[in-house]
Amino acid sequence: MAQWLLKTEPGAYSFEDLTAERRTAWTGVANPQAQANLRHMKAGDQAVVYHSGEKRAVGLAKVVREAYPDPTAEGAGLVCVDVEAGAALPAPVPLEALKQEPAFEGSALIRQGRLSVVPLSPAEWRALTELADVIAKTGGLRRKNRF
Repeated sequence: MAQWLLKTEPGAYSFEDLTAERRTAWTGVANPQAQANLRHMKAGDQAVVYHSGEKRAVGLAKVVREAYPDPTAEGAGLVCVDVEAGAALPAPVPLEALKQEPAFEGSALIRQGRLSVVPLSPAEWRALTELADVIAKTGGLRRKNRF
């Protein structure tokens, strides 16, 4: 099972929208690398929904249908996947917090800021979900002392 990060502008389609609908086609992705990532997704893969305008991870989802022709991209040869809403993260995780995590060093999320479908390594997934727990429990991040 793989893990992914799916970016969306919350004004166009938010995690709250996904939660209300329970399931949606993740359409409108045109970037060739993001399209390749969509084609690699398998049913059962996990995803984090990331609000790009707010630059923070907010909720979990699961891929429930593998790549098929994007019905919103007439004749363009683009694909989409279907995702199902999972739980909201215990607290949103801001991009700045992810940038400080060693697991995200070299990550496509950091290197390619405009990439809308990003693969996550197991270490990145673990770091992101652990950060959500820490932020929820402490009300924020505690910076490590550096001497």
